[in-house]
Amino acid sequence: MGFYVYNRLEIIGRERLPAVPCPVVVASNHCSNLDPLLVGSVFPWKLRYLAKRSLFEVPVLGRMIEALGAIPVVREDQMGAGAVLKMLLGELRQGSSVLVFPEGTRSVDGRLGPLEGGSAFLAAKANVPLVPVHVSGTFKAFPRGSSFPRPSKIRVRFGDPIDPRGYEPGARVRERLLEELETALKAFEKEAAADG
Repeated sequence: MGFYVYNRLEIIGRERLPAVPCPVVVASNHCSNLDPLLVGSVFPWKLRYLAKRSLFEVPVLGRMIEALGAIPVVREDQMGAGAVLKMLLGELRQGSSVLVFPEGTRSVDGRLGPLEGGSAFLAAKANVPLVPVHVSGTFKAFPRGSSFPRPSKIRVRFGDPIDPRGYEPGARVRERLLEELETALKAFEKEAAADG
């Protein structure tokens, strides 16, 4: 509720998502620490994602991210990419949906950075749709180093799910998924820039 009032949150394209809960990989750009909370709170069913264990110790925030499906880890970057992917793949195989940030880190300038292949790997390996999501406004609302969010307009855009089952077997599925994801996120970034 707070995002809707304080940040005039607008959600675009949620009707593109599957009508019933099913495992998907949600791949979002990442400009702010608000992004996991936002995407997790506006997605129609629970998402599993990794969060630093120390965040669970922050009184209100800890309860919020736990309720939204966060999985505590000591430090994601100390686990290694293979361990992270294995953990998230296990969640998908158990029927959960997962949230990943394919840039690997928060943007330093609010623009989309190069994408890593983990989200496409997960979607291809688990044979589940990859859902592009673009969040705009969080870089202004809560940039690195901020201690409290500003009342900046925020938009969350959902793209059409990219289904790995639509490709011929052996057709470089991971590479094709990553290319389609990048195309969708760049198109959303242009839309967001045009919105102002």
